[in-house]
Amino acid sequence: MYGFYRVACAVPQVKVGDVEFNTNEIVKLAVKAENKNTSVVVFPELSITGYSCADLFCQSPLLDAVNQSIRHICKVSEDLGVVIIVGAPLFHINRLYNCAVAIHGGEVIGVVPKSYLPNYKEYYEKRWFTPGHNTCDELELNGDLVPFGDQIVFQADRYLTFGIEVCEDFWNVVPPSSYHTMAGANVIFNLSASNDLVAKADYRRNLVVNQSARCIGAYVYTSAGVHESTTDVVYGGHAMIAENGTIIAENKRFNRKSELMYADLDCQRLTYTRLAESSYNDNIASNYQIVHLRGINQPSILNRYIDPHPFVPSNPEKRSENCEEIFNIQTAGLAKRLEHIGPNVKSVIGISGGLDSTLALLVAHRTYKMLNKPMKDLIAVTMPGFGTTDRTYNNAVELCKKLGADFREISIKDACIGHFKDIGQDPTVHDITYENVQARERTQVLMDVANKEGGIVIGTGDLSEIALGWSTYNGDHMSMYAVNCSVPKTLIKYLVQWVADHSNDQKVEAERSLKELLYDVIDTPISPELLPPDEAGEIKQKTEEKIGPYELHDFFLYHTVKYGPSAEKICFLAAEAFKDKYEFEKIIEWHQLFVKRFFSQQFKRSCIPDGPKVGTIALSPRGDWRMPSDACPDTWLNS
Repeated sequence: MYGFYRVACAVPQVKVGDVEFNTNEIVKLAVKAENKNTSVVVFPELSITGYSCADLFCQSPLLDAVNQSIRHICKVSEDLGVVIIVGAPLFHINRLYNCAVAIHGGEVIGVVPKSYLPNYKEYYEKRWFTPGHNTCDELELNGDLVPFGDQIVFQADRYLTFGIEVCEDFWNVVPPSSYHTMAGANVIFNLSASNDLVAKADYRRNLVVNQSARCIGAYVYTSAGVHESTTDVVYGGHAMIAENGTIIAENKRFNRKSELMYADLDCQRLTYTRLAESSYNDNIASNYQIVHLRGINQPSILNRYIDPHPFVPSNPEKRSENCEEIFNIQTAGLAKRLEHIGPNVKSVIGISGGLDSTLALLVAHRTYKMLNKPMKDLIAVTMPGFGTTDRTYNNAVELCKKLGADFREISIKDACIGHFKDIGQDPTVHDITYENVQARERTQVLMDVANKEGGIVIGTGDLSEIALGWSTYNGDHMSMYAVNCSVPKTLIKYLVQWVADHSNDQKVEAERSLKELLYDVIDTPISPELLPPDEAGEIKQKTEEKIGPYELHDFFLYHTVKYGPSAEKICFLAAEAFKDKYEFEKIIEWHQLFVKRFFSQQFKRSCIPDGPKVGTIALSPRGDWRMPSDACPDTWLNS
């Protein structure tokens, strides 16, 4: 299952001190987790006895019953593939420890004692237990010697290695989970009994999110529920699963019935993130015991939401925040470049009436306002060619005028016809030469205008086009500063929409408002407009009909660069993300095209202009993506 593992948080009903009842609940939930192909299920702290037994922890009947309970759970687990992690008080060399007991395949595979014992306000754990910090030993349990200590990690395969910590350990200045992570664990399980107070759930959630991000791993947290003793405090049964800084599952607290909460973790993705995007490898923890597991469950059907648009937040409020921040990054980058060149520098932008050039012009316009530079120094050039339609032409002209730029129109038709003649190109043959001559002519016009006016050319190409090499080499591929270079196509329209929605421009008589104009640009089909329009004068050359949907290519780009999975996994994820929208065969077809173009077009990325990075994915050869221009794609195509 491509490195996916299903984990579960259990919040069982308990009877304080009733080991038999608690054991039966644990077994029921463990079997239920097994039936869901769960890899690991974790129960709350001291779940076999109940956390709130107080001085009863020092009573022989309770401790003897704990050993019998563990023996019974081991017996049940003989035929199960799920790892069961339960909480129990255990003796070791005449000391009592608050422990997490890991059980799999009929045996206890390891015992992890709680390292840090709370002994303040409502907590009195040092009254009964001994801290287990810096222990690495063996413990005799029901006649067997089992690994015991806080320096243990459990390894299932190359993608899943997990560690365990108990409640207060998590609150410590340096939690044991940090050391487990340095020892190789990419999933941490926490057995807790944190009581509920006003706003405490928010604090716990922040800890879980932040620790999962800091460790570049998953954090699986479960806590004692409402059936613990309420003599002085109440427990809400909080359960959370976070993956690298994001909560992917969380329960509703104060449930009065036993419950299981599941999530599928992408452990392969976590492994690659550590390998490629962090200083993780600078940290190594020594003297750890590694317990190797065999026969652990994996899910057969994925139970996880796969975002079809990973570059675009689905939450409108978050999307708006991101758009504002991206726009600020773009304008700050361009402002610094203009200030560096000199006070009298002008900007030259080719405006087509499409999304990319519209966004670039909006960024430049905001930058000029921010720097108090005159709009006459912002030169917007529209260059009608053989494929220009009335819709894009009119939108380009109107946009330039509304923004107050120095608008110029320079037709490229005559120049291209002359060039066709020079190189012996039949103008009725609409091949790649026919298209690229136009793209290079437009760039030549922009460069020459910039020379004449003492300015720089602002590039308009976006991240998706850079990934696919969907640009003409030494044509629209080139500029002096490329403001859109790390903004993917699926996000461009939301940035333009964000500007439209925040525009104060009002409709004047019969004219459209800026908002109406920008919305029409958003609705225009994506096209380089290098081939003549159809009989009705509409755009005939539609990019996505030739290379496939940009939303798929952006999906492929995100997962390929960020997580490095196989082609099989990427297509599997795309099929999950785009259910009922694209046939699996078409997903495979477009992915093959993506890989071929991504490899073959690296030479264009090796010499792309400067431009600001705005998100986690960028393809600049100076920082983010270094790749041989002549690398072979076959391994990736066949993976």
